[in-house]
Amino acid sequence: MDGREPVVVCRLSHRPGRDDRMTTHVGLTARALGADRVVLPDNATGPAETVEDITGRFGGPFGIELRDAPKALLSEWSGTVAHLTMYGLPVQDVEADLRAANAAEPLLVVVGGEKVPFEVYDRADYNVAVTSQPHSEVAGLAVLLDRLFDGAELDREWEDADRVVVPQATGKKVVEPDGDAE
Repeated sequence: MDGREPVVVCRLSHRPGRDDRMTTHVGLTARALGADRVVLPDNATGPAETVEDITGRFGGPFGIELRDAPKALLSEWSGTVAHLTMYGLPVQDVEADLRAANAAEPLLVVVGGEKVPFEVYDRADYNVAVTSQPHSEVAGLAVLLDRLFDGAELDREWEDADRVVVPQATGKKVVEPDGDAE
């Protein structure tokens, strides 16, 4: 994951009550799988607080930004834009191009919500599909980030964590960074 520019995930819309869990999972997936920051609509305060809390407990760095109009970020963005959509080019056909682009400039990964306006498709440098079948945008984001980072995000070291998960075949074990069990 070294030798690259920042990766920012932008969630275009959020319907309070209906999208709370999905928007939260977009943020958590972005954080866990290597993105540097997530941009959420300003009405997604609950999901933003959850992602911020997880970052505080399990480490970072990871940024969370609330914006009045996240779609406006597309016109301001000076790097590459990749829009996740089932109507795009297969991720396996563009992953090398996305990796090369991200080595040179910041990458904005756009995750839709309710109906995505056509201007988003037009602005994107890459409209990317993880299969051409309907499925969760969280699953699409996870696959795209894993392909982008070629699996390196799975071994990431976290800074300033209050808690560390210890991998085990069965059960759960969470310790403080100095090794003391919670």
